[in-house]
Amino acid sequence: MSLIRVLLAGVATIVFAGCSSVPYAQRLAERQAAYAAAAGAPVNHFSFFVPMWSWEPLGSDQVAIYTKPKEAWLLDVPGCIELPYANTIGVTSNLNQVSINFDKVVTGRSQLACTIRQIRPVDVGRLKALQQEQRRVTAEPRQR
Repeated sequence: MSLIRVLLAGVATIVFAGCSSVPYAQRLAERQAAYAAAAGAPVNHFSFFVPMWSWEPLGSDQVAIYTKPKEAWLLDVPGCIELPYANTIGVTSNLNQVSINFDKVVTGRSQLACTIRQIRPVDVGRLKALQQEQRRVTAEPRQR
């Protein structure tokens, strides 16, 4: 019976360590900082002619939208609580233009629409350079 308690305690420790939000929160903060550093000045609208290439939620207040592989936009959508959990999203547009305070990000879960308050273009090349810098590993020889 003692062995079972030890095993259960070990499994519980592993499960609780895996549920810790500290690493996720740190990764999310790093992603938000990288996008903010690579984003330009706010604009009022952008053209949206093709289907969305990709998207990345950055918490419940921001989302990065890739309209092409090398074209991205950072959208501020305050209070979009379902955004981090959505499997799919949509972006409304009028005459192929996505505009602030008019168009919305629609989450696929409950079709909750979140108004776009700010749009900033993202320099994708700079973003990738920042990501590579974050991944840089310094190698040191082992002491014998």
